[in-house]
Amino acid sequence: MTTTARLNTETQPVRSTESLISNKRLWAGRMMSGLPTLFLLVDGSMKLYKPRAVVEATVQMGYPESAIVGLGVALLLSTLLYLLPRTAILGVILLTGYLGGAVASQVRVSAMSFNIIFPVLIGALLWGGLWLRDRRLQALIPLRAQ
Repeated sequence: MTTTARLNTETQPVRSTESLISNKRLWAGRMMSGLPTLFLLVDGSMKLYKPRAVVEATVQMGYPESAIVGLGVALLLSTLLYLLPRTAILGVILLTGYLGGAVASQVRVSAMSFNIIFPVLIGALLWGGLWLRDRRLQALIPLRAQ
């Protein structure tokens, strides 16, 4: 760790990574993350309530009905981790795994191209939104030369 990156916790409070970036970038990241996050929360909640359409779609994909609630819990927990700034990176990694499973399931049943591409787009929006609002991720994945 460089001397400029160290914080003296006795004299300065530890700041969230959101406070270190511009308001424009922060709000762009929040908006980019908002729609896919809302979709994932609704999707996870629907898996907990198990309406007929969800059960039929899941069984058609080759999964037993007993797996639906577990998938919903995993999706909701991962999404909640993504929403919290301190655990957002862990959340997006877990969501990437979940969405990768969705892509694999769609490919396995020879679904339409949209059904295969949609989880990829959701994942790209999640990662892009987090990248815009989190300096740690920007340092880890620099998109331009410094």
